[in-house]
Amino acid sequence: MTPTANQPMNLLLAPPSLDDFIRLLKAWRFWTLGALIGAALGAALYVLAPPPYRAQAVVNVDFNLESAFPENSDRQDFYYLEREARKMVELAWSDEVLESLGAPVADLRGGALTLAQPAEAGWRFYADDAHPQKAAALASAWANAFVERVRAEIRAGNLNEFIRLEAVQTQNLPVKRSVPLSRYLLVGAFGFLTFAALGVLFVKPK
Repeated sequence: MTPTANQPMNLLLAPPSLDDFIRLLKAWRFWTLGALIGAALGAALYVLAPPPYRAQAVVNVDFNLESAFPENSDRQDFYYLEREARKMVELAWSDEVLESLGAPVADLRGGALTLAQPAEAGWRFYADDAHPQKAAALASAWANAFVERVRAEIRAGNLNEFIRLEAVQTQNLPVKRSVPLSRYLLVGAFGFLTFAALGVLFVKPK
């Protein structure tokens, strides 16, 4: 049969055969070496272009449901928590709070800051920066500015008076890379093996 222009495309779209999978399994030495090569590439990328440092500050938030609603109901609790927490999240990202941190607001909103677990108990305030000291100072300043702003709103009557906040972790903050080395190793190894497997499946031996 005379080959046509569509045959290479048909080979690519054809499902792999049992022989293809057997060839994959037999090449265990290649997969082991490939995993090591991929992990080494991931480690090299981590060294050459490391992720920023990340610091975490913690503010404990107590909504005092028992005081706010003595005759407790699940519906009231949910609405109260959702409403007040949403207001406080908006305050955390407000211009007034971010402008007090001494950094461009666009950069802060563009990924330098991250707020996690905005519910009752510990709110996590994360800050990323290329320098660990700056990351720690930024996270601490953000958490403290948030506490001051929320307390001002409580005094003004814009938030429930029973809400209590305490900055429980704003000094000597733990600082580490925002992405661990292990993730670079895993992604590098998995990525290399994925491309290698595609090459083995679609490049037929002569």
